[in-house]
Amino acid sequence: MPQRLHSRSMTDPAASVAAPEPPPSPWWVRLWRELLQPLVVALLFTQFVATLVGVSGASMMPSLRNGERVVIPKYETWLHKAGVGQFSRGDVLIFKPPPGTLSTSFLGLWTTRPFLIKRLVGLPGDTVRLDRGEVYVNGRRLNQAFITDYWRAQGCWDTDSSLANKAAAGNGMQVRSSATITVPAGQYFLMGDNRTATGSEDSRIFGTVPLRDVAGRATLVVWPLVRRADARYDCSDHGRRPQDSVQYTGRTEVNLRELSRP
Repeated sequence: MPQRLHSRSMTDPAASVAAPEPPPSPWWVRLWRELLQPLVVALLFTQFVATLVGVSGASMMPSLRNGERVVIPKYETWLHKAGVGQFSRGDVLIFKPPPGTLSTSFLGLWTTRPFLIKRLVGLPGDTVRLDRGEVYVNGRRLNQAFITDYWRAQGCWDTDSSLANKAAAGNGMQVRSSATITVPAGQYFLMGDNRTATGSEDSRIFGTVPLRDVAGRATLVVWPLVRRADARYDCSDHGRRPQDSVQYTGRTEVNLRELSRP
């Protein structure tokens, strides 16, 4: 006669055996998992993959507005610094100005240089000439209609100041101004799109910028999500900050856009 087999349910209390609790992890393991590991991952991502940068001021008007945030692909910069590829004329770059310029000191202990955002105008070896607000590279006038049309409409296109007629050769504290300069090897000549008389502190003042001081290229505007279509710049009030001289009007439009080269 076949035997009848009885199986005991795993939920049967009589068949359950309490597993011993694992010992608590050491404090340094918990510190790594809960705090340090996320920080390291975030740091590596922002240093080698991509990061966001906020625009402060109006030196890149009309292309970029105060408070907008742009995407910087960091891997691209590291490749360029390793000799793979290069930035191109018209790119919008984030960089630190040369030492000794635009610097702030903290109690005399150390000096910091702010990050700036400007447009790449002159590549290594290029000759750059400025004449009445027009920019000539290697003897050819750049097409700046995307800039000049806006500033002429605002009534404050600068043609008479020293910045509209001279460039700075050299780097940092050792610069000299002349109508025409040659960009040294491994360096860039950068200018803001704000071409009012006091609209941008750039290579026309502090000279060319080495590749080692470039943090990356702005590729995409992602914030704010929407914006007013029109921006009116008041050129008459020189007592205000440039970003306070802008009034935004017109229809509301989606602000997500690529920063392509002109």
